[in-house]
Amino acid sequence: MKSVLVIGLGRFGRHLATKMQELGNDVMIVDKDAELVELMANRFTECTIGDCTKEPVVASLGVENFDLCFVTTGDDFQSSLVTTALLVRHGAKKVISKTTQDIQEMLLKQIGAYEVVYPEREIAERVAVRYNSDNIFDFIPITEDVAIYEIKVPRSWIGDTIVGVDVRKKHSVNIIAIKQGEKLIAAPGPGYVFKEGDHIMVMGASSDVFRLAGKA
Repeated sequence: MKSVLVIGLGRFGRHLATKMQELGNDVMIVDKDAELVELMANRFTECTIGDCTKEPVVASLGVENFDLCFVTTGDDFQSSLVTTALLVRHGAKKVISKTTQDIQEMLLKQIGAYEVVYPEREIAERVAVRYNSDNIFDFIPITEDVAIYEIKVPRSWIGDTIVGVDVRKKHSVNIIAIKQGEKLIAAPGPGYVFKEGDHIMVMGASSDVFRLAGKA
């Protein structure tokens, strides 16, 4: 369990705070809009109305005690920039700030943001990859070039084993899990026999995975 501070209760902030709490974390929410805070107050035990571009407000939150501090006021970049800077100044351990533009990401990192999230870009990239191939169902980026992909098992693999296909050597990817409907088999052994309808979770470079997906 982690202690989490979420500043900004726009759509992204509300969904983030709700999910972090569902995952068992202690979550405190803050926004300068009293109506938004009151709307969420019945879901969270710790709620504060305050403008976090004001240093006394940030100083009063005890930000050094939170494991994670999220700044989700990305639509108002000046507010996001000032709030991020104040959190860093007052000893926040990890500040994760939302942004909407590449130039903003650079500036937020320069003033000390631990990480910058760009939800619109990330969603757009996932949608583009998902619909670029009928055989790719989802992906999770790891680095700029490497990701985890969910793809349909190539038809030629059905009835063969992981070791028999020699996936890593021949295709330069690693199989990390197998999905059979709602069932997930994590870290399948080399003797696993591929079946009709299997989806494989593979990690590798995009070019290698796209080439493999084309064989499905």
